[in-house]
Parts: sequence; C-alpha cells; structure tokens
Amino acid sequence: MRRTVILDAPSNLGLRPPAPGTVPGCHKLAGALREQRLPERLGAREGGVVVPPRYDRGPWREGDGVFHAAPIAAYTRRLADRVERHVRDGEFPVVLGGDCSIQLGAALALRRTGRYGVALLDGSSDFRHPGNSPAVGAAGGEELALSTGRGQQDLTDLEGLRPYVRDEDVRLIGIRDYDAHRAELAELKIPTSTVTEIRELGVEDMAHVHLTTLESHHLDGFWVHFDADVLDPEIMPAVDSPDPGGLTAEEACALLRPLLGSPRCAGFNITVYDPDLDPDGSCAALLADLVESALTRG
Repeated sequence: MRRTVILDAPSNLGLRPPAPGTVPGCHKLAGALREQRLPERLGAREGGVVVPPRYDRGPWREGDGVFHAAPIAAYTRRLADRVERHVRDGEFPVVLGGDCSIQLGAALALRRTGRYGVALLDGSSDFRHPGNSPAVGAAGGEELALSTGRGQQDLTDLEGLRPYVRDEDVRLIGIRDYDAHRAELAELKIPTSTVTEIRELGVEDMAHVHLTTLESHHLDGFWVHFDADVLDPEIMPAVDSPDPGGLTAEEACALLRPLLGSPRCAGFNITVYDPDLDPDGSCAALLADLVESALTRG
C-alpha cells in the first residue's frame, strides 16, 4: 500500500475578498484540519508546506483578466514540483488547500508525467472563462476552465503543456442542478453528475460509473479534487458560496471511498473550507471525519 503524505497548500489567491480590506480565510484550512489531528488519524507522513505569495490584488480592476495571475502561475509550478515528486516516489499525496486554484498544481504535475483524468467533487463547475462570462477574475471559480485550456495563456499553458486535462478525462460530480454552465459542459461532452442525478441512480452506482471510466486503459491514472461546497450548507456553511441542495456527508463519503481506494488514483486535495466561518470548529470536525472515513482502505 502506498504511503500517504500530507502536504499543505494554503493559497487563497484565487478568491475575491469576502469584504473590503479582508482576505479569504480558506488559507487556514490546513491548520484547522491539522488541529483535528488529521495527519495522525491518516497515519500520514509529513510533507510540509508550499508557502503561497501574499494576497494583494494591487491595482487590479474588473476586465483586467485573472487577478493574482503571475503569483498563481508561480505557485502552481512550485506546488506541481512537490506533487510530482511524491507521485513519482510512489506516495499518495493528500493536499490541504487553499482555494480551488490549487488544483492547477496537481493538474500540471500529472500532465508532466502522462495523461491523467480528474474527478472533481464540487458544488459548482468552476467553468467561467472569457468565452462565457465578462466577469472573469477569480481563478478559484475558473479552475476547470483553466485546466482544460480555456482562459489566458499565462495560466492555461504553463510549460507549453496546455491543456493539463482533456475535456473527455474530466468527471464533474455533485454540481447543483441549476449550475450556469451545465448546457455548455454537455455540448462539450464533459461528463457531469448533478446531486439529483446522483440520487436518482444511487450513490454507489454513480461512483462505480465514474470509477470504471477513470480506470480506463487510455489514462495513466486520475486525481480527486474535493471542494467542501459540494456538501449541503446545512452541514457545511463555512464556505465562500454556500449554495443549497448539496450532498450529505454520507453521500460524499460513499462517492469518495471507491475513487480514493483505486490503485489508479494518484492523489487527493481538499479546498474552500473557511475556518473564519466556523467559530466552534464543528465544520472542521465534520470534514476531518469525512476525509478519514473516505481514506480508510481495505
């Protein structure tokens, strides 16, 4: 069995400020889960921290493209270096974010080594790009578009490896039924499963459907990205966009467990939980319990 290694990627560069003069609190995610003793509970080796640049949007204005683009690009390369090393060493990295833009680091790392898919358990598609929106700016809401080569070149074509993930190798699981980009995703044949569709088919059956395709012979493996906003805000309100109609913790765990248990799964990251919105720590406890249960193998 591969050794699990915990790596912190506490970047909040991809989210808008929650209020003037403040910064997104998701950079505290790793610390909050460590406070729940997650590394010890997983029996994980310590992988350290990839320290992000300072959050400073400077003179950026709407219409200027993605804010923090240069720092995000630099951070993506550094995070990719670390993820790539762990994967090549035969380890299973668990990356504690951060906002969803950290997924670019995993995508770039795996693109360097071959052709990999990605299973995104996310409440929203993160597919905003210049072709479908005039409001491009926050990379955390544009991560899937950037990973699949849509958007500005300084983020989509790092090291000349655009796209980091092919459309047909994406599995988007748990988005809300009213996601703004569902029609475009369908037209592009990017497989998606909404919360309603998951419940109609059955959680275990849906996980099997996606796992079967991700274990296809044409892929070298796949990565799993977990955004805490895939959970219903009744149980996970501590996110920047707590939209109703999400998964229960039990449903999320049932989806994650077979994906993470696959020998073809290269690693896993967790994003968007904001400890500033969780004063009693109950959401951190729930998330740590969920991750521990999902990563229990055999």
